[in-house]
Amino acid sequence: MKPAPFKYIAVTSLEHALALKAEHGDDARFLAGGQSLIPAMNFRLARPAILIDINGIEALAGVTSNGTTRIGALTRYRALQRDPAFSSLVPLIGEALPHIAHPQIRNRGTIGGNLSHADPASELPAIVLALRARFRVQSAKGEHWMEASDFFTGALTTDLRSDEMLTEIDLPSQRSRTGSCFMEIARRRGDFAIVGVAAQVTMGDRNECTDVRLAFCGVGETPVDAGPAAGVLIGHAPTEKTLRDVAASVRKMIEPAGNVHATADYQRHIAGVLAERALQAAHQRVRDGQ
Repeated sequence: MKPAPFKYIAVTSLEHALALKAEHGDDARFLAGGQSLIPAMNFRLARPAILIDINGIEALAGVTSNGTTRIGALTRYRALQRDPAFSSLVPLIGEALPHIAHPQIRNRGTIGGNLSHADPASELPAIVLALRARFRVQSAKGEHWMEASDFFTGALTTDLRSDEMLTEIDLPSQRSRTGSCFMEIARRRGDFAIVGVAAQVTMGDRNECTDVRLAFCGVGETPVDAGPAAGVLIGHAPTEKTLRDVAASVRKMIEPAGNVHATADYQRHIAGVLAERALQAAHQRVRDGQ
């Protein structure tokens, strides 16, 4: 398997990368970790005429925290997994990292590359949806911020224009008395999830739920925000009954397509089970002070 012919350009500045993308548009693709793009090129599912290698743009990598947590698009999974401070700042991502692909892929794969690839079975798109992240998007003409909920428009499709690059992910700071949990079911550890769930619960002083986030991967053409299904918990302490009600609502709202590993009915059932378990775990972590 070999890719179609292409021109390779390595850049060391964001300005140069964006100028090339503005010039060549859809004929050019950015190369970061390459863990999704290169296999697609080898199978000739992707045929960019120009490959813009952005690995030399050091300013696009790293994590900063000042009110919110910002992750540069070129930050690799490996760097986040080896940073205990990051897991304290964003425990939902910290818990999910070991589930994402395999160590070899996490060594090279980048956060921005994963999100821009927009695979609906991937864990990170669902997680940033649950966290209500914002994305910094830049082009040669300027920049703007985009909500994660507006970024994913279809399977392997985002709202990025042909001359734009995702350069930074902004995550709101986790509020006090908040617990989170990530769970997934996969055939083997590191495989794409048959169903994955990201849950986050914030509790008030009277043990009532003041905020709840719930998002799924693997059950639609985009990551699925199931927050409306979990809304019944707001103002109350989670109970077995209310969690079962959330699970039932989740099963009704999602429309999984099924695949060679699981039928749509099985995915729907598992989504309800995981929703119930993840919300219970997140609530328990608040009570345990984790």
